[in-house]
Amino acid sequence: MNRFPGKLAVQQRVLPEYRAPFFDLLASACDGGMSLFTGLPRPGEGITTADELKVAQYELGENLHLFGDPFYLCYQPDLLDWLKRWGPDALIVEANPRYLSTPAAIRWMRQQNKPVIGWGLGSPPVGGIRKRLRLAFLHQFDALIAYSQRGADEYAALGFPREKIFVAHNAVSAAPSLPLPPRPSTFDPCPTVLFIGRLQVRKRVDRLLHACARLEAKPRLVIVGDGPERELLQSLAKEIYPAAEFIGARHGEKLKPYFAAADLFVLPGTGGLAVQEAMSHGLPVIVAQGDGTQDDLVREENGWQIAPDDFSALVSTLKEALSDATRLRRMGAESYRIVKEEINIDRMVETFVAALNSLK
Repeated sequence: MNRFPGKLAVQQRVLPEYRAPFFDLLASACDGGMSLFTGLPRPGEGITTADELKVAQYELGENLHLFGDPFYLCYQPDLLDWLKRWGPDALIVEANPRYLSTPAAIRWMRQQNKPVIGWGLGSPPVGGIRKRLRLAFLHQFDALIAYSQRGADEYAALGFPREKIFVAHNAVSAAPSLPLPPRPSTFDPCPTVLFIGRLQVRKRVDRLLHACARLEAKPRLVIVGDGPERELLQSLAKEIYPAAEFIGARHGEKLKPYFAAADLFVLPGTGGLAVQEAMSHGLPVIVAQGDGTQDDLVREENGWQIAPDDFSALVSTLKEALSDATRLRRMGAESYRIVKEEINIDRMVETFVAALNSLK
């Protein structure tokens, strides 16, 4: 793996637990070390945060949350003091104009003649003065790192130089170290559909229950997770799909038996970090289209993307997917290849280091 020869600073609004392995791996690729600055999420956001990092230095500051959606702003009053104490050779920040303290950090880095990279999802098309303002914001950065190819294309369409845009496919886990798990060539006795995630409205598990109830050949439906919607979903299942199994929250090694027993992973709503983990266990996937990060991960060779509110598409796609066990095994093998060779935190770190080293 290539290395960054300097000292790196990274700013984030919060440190989700799932992102900690990536930041530690990135820190291990920085000869001068790395420090991460974050605050805490708003109450009720449902973000599980990490308390510490094993390799990177972690600076927990204050987040002042201003207003609510869609007018939310965040101010990090300790950001500049941290930056001055750390004295980095490069800074990576979230490319989000809602974070009010970031411009001061960028100005300080400019005074030191040090580069700043923005990291973001992309920028949906806008016109007129909004386009000019957004481009002016992006032009503060020496380079941009996008979560997906769609995000990179959106930055380029705004007018940011494409040669300064890097794509670090959003990943939450390392490449699988174990071989592709074996599965029988037929369903025995019926296919198993798996959902893993927090049970909340935006996950649309209710649609998955209704969709399975519509199928003539009923699959085994396993729902792993907990959350505010669990009681409502269990009540719904009793009415329309009583065979649905609610396992409760499971993490780490305790998830492996459920991945091993499944034939298909389905994420009918938004979010869903378990998609990549499912793929690393050789599972084909059905996911709702989102912010573009799924575009690179889920392709016709390993799964299906459906419109997030298209119930008919969910039903028809489930029916198609479960009609051919041989095809599902082939698609599962491609899922495994994608996360092993293309989209994992090792590849993500390589892209970050390449972006940093391009600015020497």
